[in-house]
Amino acid sequence: MDENEKLELCESECIHEDIVRFVQAKLQPAGDYEELANLLKLFGDPTRVKLLHALEQHEMCVCDLAALLGVTKSAVSHQLKLLRMSNLVKSRRKGQNVFYNLADDHVRQIIDKGFEHLWE
Repeated sequence: MDENEKLELCESECIHEDIVRFVQAKLQPAGDYEELANLLKLFGDPTRVKLLHALEQHEMCVCDLAALLGVTKSAVSHQLKLLRMSNLVKSRRKGQNVFYNLADDHVRQIIDKGFEHLWE
């Protein structure tokens, strides 16, 4: 075991029961963690994150997003469908065009906090 591994392990078996009880009372039901993990997986694809960041700047249609990202309209539509099903984006029809934007300010905060964390 190297020095870094030693730093990561306790040297004695000691459970701080008061802390464990306190934190356990704050935890959510197991299903909520699964849902959150699935939501965060959507942010695991660079194209989807770039798409969300673009929509943070301005609402856009599929054609605009495809041109911006340099991918096909079909690829953009597929990503938007996943994001729409997870309530990260919403759409509105105007004539023959469908415009997309972020579903709410929470999505904007996730993106902004992610970049903030990267740049600190």
